[in-house]
Amino acid sequence: MEPRIELLQHSTRRHFFRETGAGLGAIALASMLAKDAPAAPPTKSVEPLAPKKAHFDGKAKRVIYLHMTGSPPHLDLFDYKPELVKHDGENCPDAYLKGKRFAFTSGVPKLLGTKRTFSQHGKDGVWMSDAIPHLHGVADEMCVIRSMNTDQFNHAPAELLLYTGSPRSGRPSLGAWVTYGLGSENENLPGFMVLISSGVQPNGGKNSFGTGFLPSVFQGVQCRSQGDPVLYASDPEGMDREMRRLSLDALRDLNEQQAKELGHPETTTRIAQYELAFRMQTSVPEVMDITKEPQAVLDEYGAKPGTSSLANNCLLARRLIEAGVRYVQLFDWGWDFHGTGPGEDIRDGLTRKCATMDKPIAALMKDLKQRGLLEDTLIVWGGEFGRTPFREGRTAGSMNLGRDHYPDCYSMWLAGAGVKGGTMYGESDDLGFSVAKDKVHVHDLQATLLHLLGFNHERLTFRFQGRDYRLTDVHGKVVQGVLA
Repeated sequence: MEPRIELLQHSTRRHFFRETGAGLGAIALASMLAKDAPAAPPTKSVEPLAPKKAHFDGKAKRVIYLHMTGSPPHLDLFDYKPELVKHDGENCPDAYLKGKRFAFTSGVPKLLGTKRTFSQHGKDGVWMSDAIPHLHGVADEMCVIRSMNTDQFNHAPAELLLYTGSPRSGRPSLGAWVTYGLGSENENLPGFMVLISSGVQPNGGKNSFGTGFLPSVFQGVQCRSQGDPVLYASDPEGMDREMRRLSLDALRDLNEQQAKELGHPETTTRIAQYELAFRMQTSVPEVMDITKEPQAVLDEYGAKPGTSSLANNCLLARRLIEAGVRYVQLFDWGWDFHGTGPGEDIRDGLTRKCATMDKPIAALMKDLKQRGLLEDTLIVWGGEFGRTPFREGRTAGSMNLGRDHYPDCYSMWLAGAGVKGGTMYGESDDLGFSVAKDKVHVHDLQATLLHLLGFNHERLTFRFQGRDYRLTDVHGKVVQGVLA
């Protein structure tokens, strides 16, 4: 006889109650407690995206995050290393390679000094290369962090760590945390909007702007520069706006009934999303229409209505935050400068790529300042990691010059609300291999961004599966040296 069946045949009623007593007791206790539990608030009064107060008054009210997907070669843009130029072409010293892993480089690579011309700009002499001439003019607004550090050297895990605090999928993104904490300033627009240029999604996919275990109403809404600004927000063919309203009213009534019966938070989220989508049908096309901008403004950004570009998205970012969107995320693909082709060469290839970024971002900063928005808008620029101080291994015999992935030391910059402009924070060593002063881990960056928005990063939490999660996990400290 099958052992389990034989065991069941010999089990008595006494065995049953002994084995299941704890479970039955828990059921009974839950039933009694439920009678005394307070009722959930009426569904109609719940608005997940309503403006909320932070832990304290932050300098920043909103964020524009400019992510250069693939990670720019910081040694050719912001971190000038004359000593590396001096030793260009020499074998990399063993001390810098021992125990290290690289994405595409093995053996002993050659040191690669920058081919760009560097100079100092602004009152305090921020070092920048000739690849970004327009940013020279806004140096006094920028705080360049030259001591960034991450744990990951592959694109997707590094990007996820930067935005979600974990190299694995499933955690809420930075934009979702900010919107969860602060809500939105415009009831007709999402609190978190995403703009993608160069035709490629971010390395972390939608997880880089997802909600993880947070309610999905805090999800980043991706907008398009061509066609319908937001997919599926338009009325279906054959349905006018009045019919759409009647349909949504019926769905709302059904969802409210289910919310009262089950109390599931995603039901409330669904009601809010349907209502927001209905309001977005008129508000989004208006705010996304850059043809309403004066020609002088379009020229300043290099924007061209009807096309998809980082220039258009920078202008849209200004329009969105001006309309009350809390967090705008821009992803621009094409910054993976391995040197495997002319487009990835740190000489002409970098010049061409920077031309699509340098002008519109400088224009964005000037535009925000002119409108009085820069003082409470935080701007963040960077990639998911840095690039090596030596040649990428696969291109050793090539005419093209490129750099491999590098997590140990790289550069990013902040500007705007609460940031100490016109400064450089942290230092790398003489050859750019490691942080020499004031290391800033990505968790420290996250803690600092939340601080500027008015949050104690240790207290902005969400309970999931029995524990309180936060963006910075169990790490992170605010970088006081970058604060004004």
